[in-house]
Amino acid sequence: MALALRCLRPLPSLLHRSSLAVARGLPQAPRGCPAPLLEGCSQCVQHMLLSRQLATKKAKGKGQSQAKVNINAALVEDIINLEETSEDMQAVIEALKEDFSRNLNVRTSPGALDHITVMTKDGKFPLNQLGQISQKSPQLMIVNMTNFPESTAAAAKAIRESGMNLNPEVDGTVIRVPVPKVTREHRESLAKLAKQSTNKSKEALRKVRSKSIAQVKKFKNKVSEDTIWLLEKQIQQMADEAAVEMDKLLAAKTKELLG
Repeated sequence: MALALRCLRPLPSLLHRSSLAVARGLPQAPRGCPAPLLEGCSQCVQHMLLSRQLATKKAKGKGQSQAKVNINAALVEDIINLEETSEDMQAVIEALKEDFSRNLNVRTSPGALDHITVMTKDGKFPLNQLGQISQKSPQLMIVNMTNFPESTAAAAKAIRESGMNLNPEVDGTVIRVPVPKVTREHRESLAKLAKQSTNKSKEALRKVRSKSIAQVKKFKNKVSEDTIWLLEKQIQQMADEAAVEMDKLLAAKTKELLG
């Protein structure tokens, strides 16, 4: 009796909802549950509600290519943190937005050079931590490497290989960076870079999805197949929605770059 009461104590509102669900024909608590007469413990309630949701989704999905899943994160928090998965996916999207804003502009500005990564003998550093970046004229940027003269060559190499169509010229500890003319070829080059950045972001998104699904599969012997199926579908749906948002960002940026 004490064990049954402990199982029933969590999630009182959830138990109320599950009572209604059982009245509508949901499966009874699994055999062996210490509190079968009152819909079982919270784990059993979770199983029944997810089973009900699965049945609803499958019914709605008949004759449709896609059936939307919207699992209550609180029901599955012991298996996976869906909110954390969503945040990780959103972080990938935000990183893509920042990359578009900082590095992919028709007219190159000094700020575009700030976070170019320079490989030195002491490790990797952003260019703006090694040199002073300024714009001498609309057609020329200057990187003064006086504070770290030994990294001048490495900085010039990083600028050249940044993918921004820049050809730096080294003069002692000063790096001159001519600003490319805004030609059709330059615009198309930037659009290709935007596509490449988006593909890299989608790869990062797939890693988040795979990591989350792997976490769910760790519980395949502890929860029902229906629960695993629903969670995998939810995670895939989240990834698909994030990918669609990335495609929209790419379309908007491409339009901006090509004019």
